[in-house]
Amino acid sequence: MGIKFWIILAVMVLAVLIFLIGLVLLVVPTIIEKSLNKVEFHPPYSVSNKAKQLHQTLQIMDWHCDSLLWNRSLLKRANYGHVDVPRLIEGNVLIQMFTAVTKSPSGQNYQENKADSDTITSLAVVQAWPIPAWSSLFQRAKHQADRLHKFAAHSQGKLRIVKNQTDLQTAIEDHQRAIQSGTGKFTVGMLGIEGCHALDGDLDNIDRLVQAGYRMISLHHFFDNKLGGSLHGTDKGGLTEFGKQVVKRLEELEIIIDVAHSSPEVVSDVLDRVTRPLVVSHTGLYGVCASPRNIPDKLLKRIADQGGLVAIGYWDGAVCDITPGGVVRTMRYAIDLLGEDHVALGSDYDGSTTVLFDTSELAILTDTMLEQGFTEQEIKKIMGGNSMQFLQQYLPQD
Repeated sequence: MGIKFWIILAVMVLAVLIFLIGLVLLVVPTIIEKSLNKVEFHPPYSVSNKAKQLHQTLQIMDWHCDSLLWNRSLLKRANYGHVDVPRLIEGNVLIQMFTAVTKSPSGQNYQENKADSDTITSLAVVQAWPIPAWSSLFQRAKHQADRLHKFAAHSQGKLRIVKNQTDLQTAIEDHQRAIQSGTGKFTVGMLGIEGCHALDGDLDNIDRLVQAGYRMISLHHFFDNKLGGSLHGTDKGGLTEFGKQVVKRLEELEIIIDVAHSSPEVVSDVLDRVTRPLVVSHTGLYGVCASPRNIPDKLLKRIADQGGLVAIGYWDGAVCDITPGGVVRTMRYAIDLLGEDHVALGSDYDGSTTVLFDTSELAILTDTMLEQGFTEQEIKKIMGGNSMQFLQQYLPQD
């Protein structure tokens, strides 16, 4: 056999390898997401005309989804997962907080997790993220921010990004005009981070994340980190010295602090130190759903008493009953405990959750709240009014 034969064979083998790698990159991420981000089958929801009309007047905000983690275009309507731009517009969502996940332990146990495993590394590799993001948690956050900015740039105006109060006011006014005219509807993205392990232990990375567009940063995810204990960690302790430095810097930069997944000790320590209100971006209430995912109601009451927001999720770990009725019952309990000015939406869409409605179907919440006797004022506040008021006060000026 001559050299020519071996060259041809090598080229053929290389071509097969390239094909197989391409197939893996194309197929495997979709298979993984379809297995994790589910909408349980249900007949189409029947929504009353009154609810439809009311829903179209709402300024809706969702404080938490993990859609940037997955390797699909958010500019196209998918038949799996929970969130994309077309479905946000269908659901009349004005603002969606896109939260970057940078590390997640295998199993995501609500009771206890060590920090020594990570499922996001393999996901970053199989989805062909930039090589620096394979090992750096900061680079993973940077990559997800870049993705949202690229989606916005190619959306033909269907997706905007809000970073400050001027952006917000313009978006609110334009959205209202779009509703009135019936044309040109769009949705708005904001950037948040799920856990300060994304700092890679470097306090200066807060400023770099802010430059990348992040305006809400949570302290923890499923494991303890350098800032202190997670609700699901092994230590579950309070703020460390580094944690105190991070909280101080976030306040200086007027960045919203999210305490979802933080231990009760950390939440209490943060409440003792901050001058600005906190957000719990996706949660349930223990008095309705006695889940280890939910921090004690008394802490949520402290957050509300200090002007904060508690955003209600739609998955079983938060509300136990994922039907629209179950989610709305949690909202009623939250209003009764916290006051109608402190309750919001925090779906945890595309966060490895199973739900009974995706973001295009949010009118079923409006309909269910009307059926359960909510006032229109309560509905407007929960669905987004409280969130808009919060952002108008606590987003950076510019």
